Amino acid sequence: MCMLILAICTCIRRMWLSKSLRKDTWIGLFNTCVKSILLYGCETWLVTKEIQRKIRTFVNRCLRYILRIWWPDIISNKDLWKVTGQEDINVEIGKRKFRWIGHSLRKEDGEIPKAALLWNPQGNRKRGRPRNSWRRSVIKEAGRSWNELRFLAADRQKWEGLIDNLCS
Repeated sequence: MCMLILAICTCIRRMWLSKSLRKDTWIGLFNTCVKSILLYGCETWLVTKEIQRKIRTFVNRCLRYILRIWWPDIISNKDLWKVTGQEDINVEIGKRKFRWIGHSLRKEDGEIPKAALLWNPQGNRKRGRPRNSWRRSVIKEAGRSWNELRFLAADRQKWEGLIDNLCS
């Protein structure tokens, strides 16, 4: 995936420097061509701090390139996001993740996405601390148990309120 994004950015790089299009057009192209590929499937990622840092760095670098903000020029990331109309990429990943979870939990019983979310493996565990899993990370981010999340997902308004609280 990283190679695909790098190839797209290399192809677009010359076009970003052209002065024939307005900045908002380039930001729209960035959102549709680069960001959509970058975040494809992010709902199911186990996002670590390292991954968050790398993605945020990449997006900020692209936005600075579009706006022609070079090294000696100083602008904070929040100002950069405000100028470009973007939000923190990690907030966007969180929103996408919880929207997908709510959507999957509202599906009918027996459908594959819901069955995959509710699956609980049986058997013995290895000794030592369990590895972090996607499900554990969701429970930790939400600060609620899985059963509470299932109950909240049934009501769309409560679920949207939860997403707003978690990702603000």
